[in-house]
Amino acid sequence: MVAPIRVLVVDDSASVRQTLCQILATAPDIAVLSTAADPFVAARRIQEEVPDVIILDLEMPRMDGLTFLRKIMAQKPIPVIVCSTLTEAGSRMLFEVLEAGAVDVLPKPRVDTRQFLVESSVRVCDAVRAAARSRLRPRRTVRTVEAKLSADAILPPPVPTRRVAGTEPIVCIGASTGGTEALRDVLELLPADSPGIVVVQHMPEHFTAAFARRLDGLCAIAVKEAETGDAVLPGRALIAPGGRHLLIQRTGATYAVVVKDGPLVSRHRPSVDVMFRSAAQCAGANALGILMTGMGDDGANGLLEMRRAGAQTIAQDEESCVVFGMPKEAIERGAAAKVMPLERLHLEILRFHMAQPLSRSA
Repeated sequence: MVAPIRVLVVDDSASVRQTLCQILATAPDIAVLSTAADPFVAARRIQEEVPDVIILDLEMPRMDGLTFLRKIMAQKPIPVIVCSTLTEAGSRMLFEVLEAGAVDVLPKPRVDTRQFLVESSVRVCDAVRAAARSRLRPRRTVRTVEAKLSADAILPPPVPTRRVAGTEPIVCIGASTGGTEALRDVLELLPADSPGIVVVQHMPEHFTAAFARRLDGLCAIAVKEAETGDAVLPGRALIAPGGRHLLIQRTGATYAVVVKDGPLVSRHRPSVDVMFRSAAQCAGANALGILMTGMGDDGANGLLEMRRAGAQTIAQDEESCVVFGMPKEAIERGAAAKVMPLERLHLEILRFHMAQPLSRSA
């Protein structure tokens, strides 16, 4: 028997604590160790027994969550998931908690609709599992039996023999837990004339617009949250909006994106598998696919489809991943032609760009 992941829930709202406890109780591999209404009570709970993961609110009495997070990381690092309405509003606090060491950020679960609560349950439990695995000592967890849709739910499988005529080069990147800072590390090092980039980073709705604005202010390339009809242009990265899938479509020798609703695919929306499959269909050998840090297997099948379509494919290596889940699955399935550390990924993007022949109209 594998010991369950022990979680400490810290939130000043009794109803939120109750909802989170009910959600976590549905997972056989997760157990609520205790709850706390503020950081001072939480500190006493930690002295009594150290949890594997902390779920932390930001707005609390006596001490705010960000201050408590910084104290935890300075004194006794524990994987922390921030669950707050502040981050949902897209405030600067989102980036401060990530830079302070939070593993993930989540909006507070709502109970106004059954579908939203079900999807919140999937997101919260998966975030806890990913946080537990993000520790230096790997942890085995029990697989659950929730249904997991494939990219077939959004886009039909690619035709194996399809060939794609010459187009502009395009780079497709997928990431999850640990990906927000890893993406920053990659994109900050790219020059303004880099190839067009499309990114799926697992983040909830309302978070990705602020995330894109933050990267836009830090990078030489332009970065924006994707909207239907946005062209994939050299010197620009498009970030899939939280809560919606992103597909790439070809228009002559160039590409544009389509943002659409749909069910969770590989337990996520947006799904890396959906984006990678669309790239395999419309870009083929003119694409580079990169699968970065994250829990689970989203993107592994899609990266394999890209490789079979002639695309170049890379998985981030274990040593540089916060969670070596998605890249590991891709490597085991033969989807990754190369395995690279984080610090070399920007060089591979530039090498891919330089190796591409001049674009031509199809």
